[in-house]
Amino acid sequence: MAMAMLKDSNMRLVFEAGLDEKGEPIFKGKTYRYVTKEATADQVQQAALALGGLSANLLSSVERNDSFDII
Repeated sequence: MAMAMLKDSNMRLVFEAGLDEKGEPIFKGKTYRYVTKEATADQVQQAALALGGLSANLLSSVERNDSFDII
């Protein structure tokens, strides 16, 4: 039976950086690598909110991207 081993974890913050000519929001992202593999969703959210508070732009969403080795 195959097993999935967590290789690494990244956190991506997506910010609303303004509006385009049509009035649609413009989104910009910032990725933070090497998130602790054991970090819970609550811990990732707390870190994202703290980092997002340092930005001049409004934090729109938080994404966590995990990479696995399948063995």
